[in-house]
Amino acid sequence: MKNFEWETFTKKIAVRADISTIYNAWAIPSEIERWFLKHAEYFSDYDKKLKPLLPISTPCTYNWSWYGYNSIEKGKITLINGKDQIQFSFAGDCVVDVNLSENIDYTIVTLTQKNIPTDDKSKKNIRLGCDSGWSFYLVNLKSVYEGGLDLRNKEEKLKGMINS
Repeated sequence: MKNFEWETFTKKIAVRADISTIYNAWAIPSEIERWFLKHAEYFSDYDKKLKPLLPISTPCTYNWSWYGYNSIEKGKITLINGKDQIQFSFAGDCVVDVNLSENIDYTIVTLTQKNIPTDDKSKKNIRLGCDSGWSFYLVNLKSVYEGGLDLRNKEEKLKGMINS
């Protein structure tokens, strides 16, 4: 574990869908709720709530919640280019970059989370926890947009599932 990269990680997945569909999966609140979040709220700099059926824009902040968790993640969308890149703060001061590219009949989703603190709690909860979480949610993105099956555990009484 001496040479393990604690401050960043990258996940990639190929999704058989066009790039605009996958971009919208990240950029439209109602779409990100289809595969990732229980509830997504976005606000402009003037605290005006953005519409859930329209793409978000910068600068804006978010409040996100998931099935099976009582906490709300608050952060900021720092970059959204309208076609293939989104960047946002996550898990405190971490930064998540989502880059999309086309290859054959697939959209390649490349997600990098960086600026992860290296204290023991952050190593466990952010580096290892987010790595595991993003792995599941990217597979769920693929499942939802290729076949329509949402793999998330939405039964609030079932705790500690790998799909929560």
